[in-house]
Amino acid sequence: MTKRAVIRIDEKGKPFLEKGQMWLFRNNVKEVIGSPVDGDAVDIYCHDQYLATGFYSEISHIAVRILTHHKEEAIDRVFFQKRFALAWSYRRRTERNNLDNCRLIFGDGDGLGGLTVDRYNDVLVTQIISAGMEKRKDMLYETLLDVLQKDGQNVRYVYERNDVRAREKEGLSLYKGFWKEKGSTMQVIQENGLRLHVDIENGQKTGYFLDQKRNRMIVRQIAEGLRVCDCFTHTGGFALNAAMGKAAEVSAVDVSAEALKEAKANALLNHLDNVSFVQADVFDYLDTLEEGQFDCIILDPPAFTKNRRTADHAYQGYLTINRKAIRVLRNGGYLATCSCSRYMENAMFEAMLKEASADEHAVLRQIVISQQNADHPVVWTMDETSYLKFYVFQVLPQW
Repeated sequence: MTKRAVIRIDEKGKPFLEKGQMWLFRNNVKEVIGSPVDGDAVDIYCHDQYLATGFYSEISHIAVRILTHHKEEAIDRVFFQKRFALAWSYRRRTERNNLDNCRLIFGDGDGLGGLTVDRYNDVLVTQIISAGMEKRKDMLYETLLDVLQKDGQNVRYVYERNDVRAREKEGLSLYKGFWKEKGSTMQVIQENGLRLHVDIENGQKTGYFLDQKRNRMIVRQIAEGLRVCDCFTHTGGFALNAAMGKAAEVSAVDVSAEALKEAKANALLNHLDNVSFVQADVFDYLDTLEEGQFDCIILDPPAFTKNRRTADHAYQGYLTINRKAIRVLRNGGYLATCSCSRYMENAMFEAMLKEASADEHAVLRQIVISQQNADHPVVWTMDETSYLKFYVFQVLPQW
């Protein structure tokens, strides 16, 4: 094994790495021994104690994305083959009914920081935000395809969605397109029996929000006979699940005409005629509703904050829409509400819900608390892998 450059860190950074943190921040770096370049594998030490190995970045605030705590382990094709096989075995167990449309690699959640891979039928959609992964991408794609194909999976193509701003933090250029052989960028996936159009070239994230899959099923299971309003519907994920769950009627609301166009196409694809579509700003739309107009309201907004500095401002946004939703629900109605920002932490989100319900003189009776789908695994030693919060309540008048 080639000798690796060494990063020496201060005492402040050591406890975080020992507890399983997979990012080494630049402010904890004391010394760089050797001449590592972007994407090289480096060893991390505190004094003479080896701590971890990972991919180095010369410019990012995340100086090293950690891959292993075993000094003797080579970061080579065999290493990635083992990690990919482990990730696939996990999805085989947890996503057996949705293997054609799932997240196969969730970065640090799979011990592969900087790499995301989603599957839509025979296409893998990848996103790389690490110089180390970018440097090895041909080998990574070949190895992952080999793991899947040897298990009988019909995967042929790789589409790169490397058009995210996070790449710039490691000096990587933005681009998208097929790697080698070209397939179709328009896919029709099946999510728990629901058929959905997915545009992997232009859709949000890698084409679709796979992380709410389990939570959409929760809504489907309680929707029968209810008048449902799905706010921030995007391409109709929650709305169509409610309709498939035999809701009496569903209103799907979004400010984007293009998103609603796709949502309507998805409704037609599934022969669902109990859904209507409303183009409106959700904040304004909720003000137009009469008290008791809906039995169930779903709030799935985009992230109101993407950093800690704006978390307080985001709190007010979540407070406003949740108060409005509680106000117009019928007594005994149902509220499904969530946040996809990891900076809106659980305690803060729950404090907001308590404030919103108190302001509206309502009691929230908890039905379920959930997170992101299992194919976006939360690793308890890495807080950054946990981001999605999903709550369902029955809303009652104060006792």
